[in-house]
Amino acid sequence: MADYYFERECRTPQSEAYNILEGDNAVGRLDLHFAATIVHATLCVNESLTQEQIQELIETIDEELVDAVGVTRDEFIVHVHQGHDVGVFTNREFDQNGGEKI
Repeated sequence: MADYYFERECRTPQSEAYNILEGDNAVGRLDLHFAATIVHATLCVNESLTQEQIQELIETIDEELVDAVGVTRDEFIVHVHQGHDVGVFTNREFDQNGGEKI
């Protein structure tokens, strides 16, 4: 069984977003949304993960993140997208040293 680590990127009252790491390697991203009795998830994973690894990852997410929140849920729905990471984009401009331009 792989050893996945979830690095929280942001949290709101009804949602959370995580980067998913296996060791030092990023293997995906997860967005969780908590509705009244359903937890919805969007899971984006690298092309290299097998169907078995994806299923294992979903089970780990259910055990470590969804159950840990303590919400009462009737269903856990996961939409899985598999491909390669294109990048992260923003509408802010940054200078060459990473500082925000004014």
